[in-house]
Amino acid sequence: METHQITQSFSPNPQPERQLQSGNVLINRYLIQEVIGVGGMGSVYRARDLHFPNVVKLVAVKEMINQARDPQVRQTIIQNFEREANILATLNHSSIPKIFDYFSHDQRSYLVEEFVNGKDLEEHLNESDGPMPEDQVVAWGSELCDVLQYLHNHKPEPIIFRDMKPSNVMVNHENHIVLVDFGIAKMFRAGQKGTMIGTEGYSPPEQYRGEASPLADIYALGATIHHLLTKRDPRVETPFTFNERPVRRFNQAVSPELEAVINTAVQYNPNDRYQSAEQMKEALYTAAKKTGILSRISTKSLTSIAKEEGAKPLWTFECEDEIRGGPAIDNGMVFVGAYDHNMYALEAGDGKFMWKYPTEGGVVSRPAFAEGLAIFGSEDFRLHAVSQRTGKISWTYPTDGPIRCSPKVAEGHVFVGSDDGCMHAINITSSRRVWKYDTGGAVRSSPYIAGDLLYFGSESGDLLCMDFRGTVKWRFKSKRDIISSPLVVKGSLFFTSLDSILYSVDAKTGWAIWRYRMGKGSISSPCNADNLIFVGSADGFIYCVDAGSSKEIWRFKTDHQVSGSPLVYRDSLYCGSADGNLYCLEYRTGRLRWKFSTGGPITSSPVLSNDILYVGSSDHILYALLA
Repeated sequence: METHQITQSFSPNPQPERQLQSGNVLINRYLIQEVIGVGGMGSVYRARDLHFPNVVKLVAVKEMINQARDPQVRQTIIQNFEREANILATLNHSSIPKIFDYFSHDQRSYLVEEFVNGKDLEEHLNESDGPMPEDQVVAWGSELCDVLQYLHNHKPEPIIFRDMKPSNVMVNHENHIVLVDFGIAKMFRAGQKGTMIGTEGYSPPEQYRGEASPLADIYALGATIHHLLTKRDPRVETPFTFNERPVRRFNQAVSPELEAVINTAVQYNPNDRYQSAEQMKEALYTAAKKTGILSRISTKSLTSIAKEEGAKPLWTFECEDEIRGGPAIDNGMVFVGAYDHNMYALEAGDGKFMWKYPTEGGVVSRPAFAEGLAIFGSEDFRLHAVSQRTGKISWTYPTDGPIRCSPKVAEGHVFVGSDDGCMHAINITSSRRVWKYDTGGAVRSSPYIAGDLLYFGSESGDLLCMDFRGTVKWRFKSKRDIISSPLVVKGSLFFTSLDSILYSVDAKTGWAIWRYRMGKGSISSPCNADNLIFVGSADGFIYCVDAGSSKEIWRFKTDHQVSGSPLVYRDSLYCGSADGNLYCLEYRTGRLRWKFSTGGPITSSPVLSNDILYVGSSDHILYALLA
């Protein structure tokens, strides 16, 4: 049990003594650049990590100078600072800064974290002429619900943040929130009393009794949103009187629906509040939908709520036959091929038809882009290069077989495989062949380019590494066809085969590192995030495997085979299945967030741009959905 100590963080903090100066270097590694924050126990500095001399890697260095005279208070301060380091080390979320280092130097303690380039919500509020706009607050609030949900579901024990307020919420340059200052966050055990700590006005009544639970964070989030929408600081108001100060009394522009959400969150009795961050997020979604602001909000958190209703597309476009290949995005346009022999170009924002280009065969190839051209293959045995703007032909390049993989562009050349068994290198300007290499089997594996090397598979069962001159550097042999496109991550190459194996090999030498066996063969191309590899299989599962150890982290069962590549965006994974559904999963746990049903199998991979997800289906339709 912790000691009971009331902390009023609203009280002004004196400037710490002996502040570090620009040019100071800590432990021969962190070059201090400037002060970016000041607190009662020390400062927060922007610094450069000198372990990366060839690039500028910025970090935030948080300082703790413990000047408390009371031994018990001094020990509590140390424990809080160490708790922040220990908690951050266990967390992995896009809205929580990563921790890089923790050390003591010159009788001070330092925490080195990811540098968040942006401003906190208190700064945004102070710089605004009035309250913050409702649609922006709803977007930020939904993201805060998302990160609180992650903390409250933390294993082995939930984490309560305990100090939600505008100054602890950063907004980065992509307008997404990052929760900072975990100094008083703590692991939650039901029935255990803790320190009476927090910020006056934002903290709920039970937190003053040392009884904070996850519902305390719900109250503080409601108080934070109230402050943003009214510009009335709760720290100078009578505590626990939000029922006497409804939002619309101070800001008539706020909808009654959002006011009701806030009123529920700040109820005096915890049982009368939302019982989870997920419930509050759902309430925000419902309010945004009713008021019509949902269409103006681009945030992963709100749109993921659609799992109960089924995600609804922003727009659809129907082709004349099946869409078996994945779409591609460039210059605000989406390009997709279909089995009606056409390549289509549409406006990415609204799906407006721009042009279509006819070939003499089905198009499953995802185009590459260079010099204003969209370059793609067709089952008519040709590689086509057409103007992105008009769809007019620039040139074609013939092969001796259908082209079913997607080309890649590098150093003025386009590299593409064909069912003729060869990898072709073509000069983009002249459209002439530079070289071709016979692999002994159809090449349906789209090449992967890393540095000056080219990696691709063949139906001969070979995975080849070549340079741009067409020289084979090494060859790895699997037991069956390799149709999967490979992926290089931190010097390791990942790919699947029809032999049911997900392989990891050394990208420089081709030596095997590990093998992971799935239930059936796979043509799915792997993707990665946070040292995790994601891939689908004909056994109907989407797999998550540790990139270093090959340990299975989770698997998710669909109702049919998974042939397309998964896609990770922020903390979600998107993947289609031949069962006709596009699945959205929480990529760390494999938990289903929502699924969207189409009228036919999804055999291709989705693509994402500006928070919009594009996926084609065998029902002839290209769908655009909020991610």
